[in-house]
Amino acid sequence: MNRKKLLVVDDEPDIVELVSYNLKKEGFDVSSASDGEEALSLVRKGNFDLLILDLMLPGIQGMELCRILRNDPRTARIAIIMLTAKGEEIDRILGLETGADDYMTKPFSPRELIARVKAVMRRLSEKADKPQLIRIGDILIDQEAYSVVKNNVPLTLSSTEFKLLVYLAERKGKIFSRDQLLDAVWKDEAYVEPRTVDVHIRRLRTQIEDDPSEPKYVKTRRGIGYYVEAGA
Repeated sequence: MNRKKLLVVDDEPDIVELVSYNLKKEGFDVSSASDGEEALSLVRKGNFDLLILDLMLPGIQGMELCRILRNDPRTARIAIIMLTAKGEEIDRILGLETGADDYMTKPFSPRELIARVKAVMRRLSEKADKPQLIRIGDILIDQEAYSVVKNNVPLTLSSTEFKLLVYLAERKGKIFSRDQLLDAVWKDEAYVEPRTVDVHIRRLRTQIEDDPSEPKYVKTRRGIGYYVEAGA
């Protein structure tokens, strides 16, 4: 069984040492970088499964690095957990909107970080025994290739956005509340807030909709939840 490759990106040596030590104890293959440029170079050369990415970095900062990775088809599906000293809600929301899969604030518990890493990796590694191709309107979802194409144009979705789209597309016509989507997509991750669902739905719509303010594919039933229409 291949070990999952993780990259810890932080300019604080003590944080890198603490995080790397605990991740290695759990059997992960761990590398590190102290700034955004070094991290970008390593990611483009390596085959990483997940980044633990500090928001405040020398050079390319964490938020910008996250954008760069999400906009590059070669790196778009790498999972990202943001790690930062900032704790305000706006920073969490911005981090998630940029494409992070999860968000932690310093100081943090190594045990909690390990739990989050495992939860994200578990979501990425699960393969359901279901049809691999799903079509909704002009969108074709290939679960095996982990790709989404609209009118023959490839779209770049984060791993969580992809999971959300697949879950809703497989269940056309059924409306799901935030809590139901949390249970289905984030599964037993205990640290995700219901607002996170709204953030990822909004990001998903910017990728797949012609007009995100008037969604054609992923719709909202006010006061109830989100759905893909049965006839889509």
